[in-house]
Amino acid sequence: MESLNRRKFIQHTGLLAAGSLLSPLAGYGYRREKQRLAMVGTGGRGIGMWGTSVVEAYSDIVEFVGLCDINPGRVAYAKNQMKVACPVYTDFDKMLREAKPDTLIVTTTDSTHHEFIIKGLEAGLRVISEKPMTTDAEKCEAIFEAEKRTGNKVIVTFNMRYTPYVEEIWELLRNGEIGDIKSVDLNWYLDTSHGASYFRRWHGERQFGGTLLVHKATHHFDTLNYWMDSEPEEVFAYGSLDFYGQKNSPIHHTHCRTCPHKSSCNFYWDITKDRGAMNLYVDHEKHDGYLRDGCVFRKEIDIYDTMAVQYRYANGVPVNYSLTAFSPYEGFRVAINGTKGRLDAWIKSSMPTGVPPYQEIVITNLFGHVKTIQVIPQSGGHGGSDPRLKDKIFRFPDSPDRFKQSAGSRDGAMSALIGIAARQSIETGKIVKIADLTSLKPLAKKA
Repeated sequence: MESLNRRKFIQHTGLLAAGSLLSPLAGYGYRREKQRLAMVGTGGRGIGMWGTSVVEAYSDIVEFVGLCDINPGRVAYAKNQMKVACPVYTDFDKMLREAKPDTLIVTTTDSTHHEFIIKGLEAGLRVISEKPMTTDAEKCEAIFEAEKRTGNKVIVTFNMRYTPYVEEIWELLRNGEIGDIKSVDLNWYLDTSHGASYFRRWHGERQFGGTLLVHKATHHFDTLNYWMDSEPEEVFAYGSLDFYGQKNSPIHHTHCRTCPHKSSCNFYWDITKDRGAMNLYVDHEKHDGYLRDGCVFRKEIDIYDTMAVQYRYANGVPVNYSLTAFSPYEGFRVAINGTKGRLDAWIKSSMPTGVPPYQEIVITNLFGHVKTIQVIPQSGGHGGSDPRLKDKIFRFPDSPDRFKQSAGSRDGAMSALIGIAARQSIETGKIVKIADLTSLKPLAKKA
């Protein structure tokens, strides 16, 4: 058994401690002029991932010139929380006209991403979109057409590509550690805390998030696309709502605060004890009626909580994927089979017995030799991936993309289209061809 400790891992991959992967690359396009940022969508993700943290880490090279949200109270709170002096708007077009940004960050509900991406491209802006890029094939196509029409491009923020263990697996596969890849199994588990949170929020309704096959699984599908260096060709899937939603519980209500079943519901969440959620959501729900502590069994929930997807890449590699949103623990198991051996990883995010201080990847060759690689998470959100992604976007946009982690509209589409195709397959009971959904034709090897 071989072990790769932190020092060897850093030497092996070229990573630097504390998540500062790109800091020695100042000669490669270091941004010295201040970028004029505008953000549309000031919910928790916008403020946390792209608001406060960006101001704190990059104020020497960026400035926010506008914030926009349909909820006037929430956008005013965002301005205060981010400690910025820019104007706030509920009219997106007015913000573009008056604030004159050069960069637009899109963090609205998933189903509206395309609207703001397209307007940003048409305004000549550098557009940064949260994943998923969008939720439907027609919206993907509209984004492609806008890029062609304007000559501008969208950046899709797949932060999982920048996670140390994802990067390490990518490099192991590129180095031929298991030979030619022949099949993949990926099983993802969301626990009854994180998993349930999707059903409390707007994500629980398909019209907003496109189901977890798009909103959540786009992370997973993009990671597989990234590892496989190929694009999906055809998809078949099963999906059902087996645990959450009104039909699965004799007790249900609209939201937790006024629920008569508080004492008997394991999913009761007292939002009044979460000062941040109260300030951001409850204090401003009068403007739009959005209830952040929604009941996980409410009647409006119409997405799947149990999903199984089989799909094949254009290079012939088949994938078996599953997502369960009510597991007692959280993480994923991946197994990649090749002509020389097998790669296994059991990435633990939340466990009743605790999470180990490292993630373990095991390479087993066909004749029993085992190599174990221990990857130490780095500081910063999502195991160190968030600061590395933001460094690439804001501080060193022209630095060499050694691990091919930057993602554009094609990457955004190819991950979302697996979920979109899976959704269509569940509804029709048929295999869905990716090439039938948009103008993109899957490539056996990514360009």
